[in-house]
Amino acid sequence: MRGRHIAVVSIVLAASACASSTSSSGLSPAGAVTVFAASSLTGAFTQMGKDFQAANPGTTVTFNFGPSDGLAGQIESEGTADVFASASTTWMDSVSTKVGVSHLTQFATNRLVIITPPNNPAKIGGISDLGRPDVQLILAAPGVPVGDYARQVLKNAGIANAAEANVVSNEQDDAALVAKVASGEADAAIVYLSDVTTSVAPTVKSITISAALNVTAVYPIAVVNGTPNATMAAAFVEYVSSAQGQVTLKAFGFLPPPATP
Repeated sequence: MRGRHIAVVSIVLAASACASSTSSSGLSPAGAVTVFAASSLTGAFTQMGKDFQAANPGTTVTFNFGPSDGLAGQIESEGTADVFASASTTWMDSVSTKVGVSHLTQFATNRLVIITPPNNPAKIGGISDLGRPDVQLILAAPGVPVGDYARQVLKNAGIANAAEANVVSNEQDDAALVAKVASGEADAAIVYLSDVTTSVAPTVKSITISAALNVTAVYPIAVVNGTPNATMAAAFVEYVSSAQGQVTLKAFGFLPPPATP
């Protein structure tokens, strides 16, 4: 997976040039933080980046969004991230082992849902229909968390082989899945519940996957070892897990983090 070209989206939230270097949360001097984050976090993290900068004048938050496996590979080979937020513990474990992390915490969870074009041409009514031979199904590629989670759901439903035979395209991330289904290029896809935002909802039909068959995606975040911006990076990690950060995540369709034992 890592040998393939990975398309990512970078977003820079520029702080005001005249802002004070003293942060309202007591961080001084102000600085910059580069966050590598799973593409499913794009909306929520973009908003949190703006809020974090407003609370810490003079900071600059730069985001690099993409599939968690590709981002982990970049961190391990290039070491350019201050913070890593993954849609899977697997890729956080990889970065932790090969590069090292600190301030590791699980900050959100997610569930999966089936989406079809609005008119649902294949008449998908539930997960079992994805194994019918007349269905054109798209999934995220193996190794991409949402793709791995989707295949686990199909296995749970007992239709893994039949559904895999229907896969006409393996995509790099959940955003590509949503775009292709919304444009009618496939009959169905399995994406995160949080992908069906208020703007996306009118462009697709959403079909629930039962709790008995669904899986829970766990999102970890951590400071990457070796960053020169450790203080600001740790502050951003703390903000994501804070009450205000959790309100933003909920607004973008994410579920609370796992309960601590």
